[in-house]
Amino acid sequence: MGTEMERGRSMPHPDAEVGLAGVDLLDPDGYVSGVPHELFARLRREAPVLRHPLPDGSAFWVLTRHRDVARVSRDWATFSSERRTALLNEPPEEGKRELRMMLLNMDPPRHGRLRSLVNRGFTSRMIERLTEPVRRLCATIVAAALDRGECDFVAQIAAPLPLQVIAEMLGIPEGDRRQIYEWSDQMLLGHDPEGRGTGEGPGRASAAMFAYANELARRRRLHPQDDLVSVLVQAEVDGERLTELEFDLFFLLLAVAGNETTRNAIAGGMLALLEHPEQWRRLQAVPSLVPRAVEEILRWVTPVMHFQRTATREVELGGHRISAGDRVAMYYVAANRDEAVFEEPGRFDVARWPNEHLAFGGGGPHFCLGAPLARLEIRLMLEELLRQVGEVEQVGPARRLRSNFINGLRELPVRLVPRAGRL
Repeated sequence: MGTEMERGRSMPHPDAEVGLAGVDLLDPDGYVSGVPHELFARLRREAPVLRHPLPDGSAFWVLTRHRDVARVSRDWATFSSERRTALLNEPPEEGKRELRMMLLNMDPPRHGRLRSLVNRGFTSRMIERLTEPVRRLCATIVAAALDRGECDFVAQIAAPLPLQVIAEMLGIPEGDRRQIYEWSDQMLLGHDPEGRGTGEGPGRASAAMFAYANELARRRRLHPQDDLVSVLVQAEVDGERLTELEFDLFFLLLAVAGNETTRNAIAGGMLALLEHPEQWRRLQAVPSLVPRAVEEILRWVTPVMHFQRTATREVELGGHRISAGDRVAMYYVAANRDEAVFEEPGRFDVARWPNEHLAFGGGGPHFCLGAPLARLEIRLMLEELLRQVGEVEQVGPARRLRSNFINGLRELPVRLVPRAGRL
């Protein structure tokens, strides 16, 4: 079937021009100094549904308004994750065939059946059980950073918490967790010349992660434990066990998404507080604002800037005709600054309420599975920082990731000053 969609190109749109002068959302260098929020504001005003060129001559649609991103997120029947995968920086066709076996790149009903396998690890009851262990871990991490005096907030505070929590849930032994961290970085940041990863690129890192997952699965089949890997190796979907590749992709998704996104939210949240010191003082004065501050951090940072969908039929969106097979990118990072939804969206406000951000997606079947866990980790880390730390001083420039997909920090040098009367 030699359709335009299968050849990776969309049918021409006589009612839409490709691009606006000077707009290039794919260049990772455009994000090194920060998310280009002024550009996204311009797009919301002038071209909220923009047809953006791709290097191969095709194009994709850019959505920057809250209402459009939410609509596409929720309508999986019209906007598929599976047709091309959810990744705008998509691999060649052979790679896409494998990625379609990952939960992120599935449509219902199979998506729901697979997601149900790990839902029990993220229920309200499970999050309640995790609260005290996570609180103790936060206390240990912050105390160790205070003992150092100066540290890299990313490496010493933001990174260890989500890594240790998801590793514990998966059943990854303590001694292996640093390696999972490094593979995760290499997969997401393999094309960042100054990235945190030190390996040879995303392909080798994912292959190494798969090999590790298979060995851990072998051990859990022989000796099951109370962890998610044991659940996955024993589970059945439609009467069949997960294949090796399906298990590997499940493990990779949980291991990577479970530590990278929350790490970047915590680090980005601290940078926001450093840049708005009055908000830090506000939290010190009114600690009950912490739950609202968590939501504002998620809105402000938006660790995953976009995902894509593929139109399954012709549909109208923002006055444009979207054809079957067209790629549509939901820019959560732009939707979370939409003036039509958020009052003064460029103001960081730890008391903001309501806060209908889309940092976990706009709803629908792909709403972030780990949202309750991420909220717990950010909240408890913020509470512990407020309990132990009086002042946080930035002692060097924040360095950002070179990525058009992940909004994160590479480094944030700080000095922590203990709170008077610290326990």
